[in-house]
Amino acid sequence: MMEKDKLCLDHIRPVTDALAVLSGKWRVPILVALCEGDKRFNELQRDIKHITPRMLSRELLELEQHALITHETHPVSTLRTYRISSYGHSLEPVLVALKLWGDGHRTRFIGKS
Repeated sequence: MMEKDKLCLDHIRPVTDALAVLSGKWRVPILVALCEGDKRFNELQRDIKHITPRMLSRELLELEQHALITHETHPVSTLRTYRISSYGHSLEPVLVALKLWGDGHRTRFIGKS
């Protein structure tokens, strides 16, 4: 393998890994919602339009498995509060960059902000 090919792979692999963790329609919106503060399941479902309870539950589990979020079950009830983990907070600059890019893209192609 040529050195240039190896350098390219060294850049592609981490991006591919990141996309595998953040892939899908719902994971980034869930993380953005939790960056704004701790939320209960129903609050997340209300904030993220059109997500089904089953899909939200599945995505929360996946995000927990990747250590990006945690949950706390309240002792008096079975209600859970979800929060972004300290490791998940490391994604905040990426999420802010995506938001800024999305604002510009929306303005450029739709003419609205």
